[in-house]
Amino acid sequence: MSDARPHTSPGPDHPITLERSSSRVVVTSGSTLIAQSDRVIELREASYAPVHYLPLDDVDGQFLRPSDHHTYCPYKGEASYYDIDDGKGTELPAAVWFYDDPYEAVAEIKGHVAFYGDRVTVTAEPTP
Repeated sequence: MSDARPHTSPGPDHPITLERSSSRVVVTSGSTLIAQSDRVIELREASYAPVHYLPLDDVDGQFLRPSDHHTYCPYKGEASYYDIDDGKGTELPAAVWFYDDPYEAVAEIKGHVAFYGDRVTVTAEPTP
């Protein structure tokens, strides 16, 4: 079965760049530490705000619950989601996304996750 959804490559009209961030990124929900990493990939796409992708290994998996939510980006592929349950009564649906099989132009984000900054606190701290 083939996927009939559009697949578009980044270009001058919609650039996408990926680079290793020089910051340590910390993700919290209230006082609960969800993730921290100094192995972050920063994705810049067109005029959108930069997005930090953290290795899944740097996320405390006890707070993640697989979600049935999925979205599609013609530049990156199909995104899957995790809900966050911080163990203190806070449940954040579809707060974390990832591309299990990203398109070639962004293949580097495979095995990484990103967090919605309006659902958790994402802080980038410069590293020396």
